[in-house]
Amino acid sequence: MAQLSEVDPSRVQRVASRLVARKQTIAVSESSTGGLISAALLSVPGASAFFLGGGVIYTRTAMRALLELGPAELQGLRSATEPMARLLADTARTRLGADWGLAETGATGPTGNRYGDAAGHVCLAISGPRKASRVLETGSSDRMANMAAFTNAALELLEETLSGPD
Repeated sequence: MAQLSEVDPSRVQRVASRLVARKQTIAVSESSTGGLISAALLSVPGASAFFLGGGVIYTRTAMRALLELGPAELQGLRSATEPMARLLADTARTRLGADWGLAETGATGPTGNRYGDAAGHVCLAISGPRKASRVLETGSSDRMANMAAFTNAALELLEETLSGPD
């Protein structure tokens, strides 16, 4: 199983410190990481100062029930794409009233997804005062290793985005 110990603790601390210093908050929508991003952020003592909440949005049913994203909002979008990751980050941020939203959607493995993306494919997005998105291809079919790699990549993108000007 992907372990929290596989997540870069110094990066998590830097992200948390930056959010606390700015008095900013974050909401998370994750899929293929299975809650590991939220767990990493919550591992920081005092996380309630910056972490508003997160959800594992693994299916269209979850998108509808937890984010109120139905067929109209999802028209022309598919999972494991940057546009979907951006929509999820924006929606999590808005619904929780956070300064920042972070989302990931991908294919952890051991096989690819039904859309033709290979195992190890993930799309990440940050929504907030600045926006960013990125695609990562690990080339690995190891589900648990991909979960950890996706989490670290999401936190890296968040740190880079937070490092921009205030």
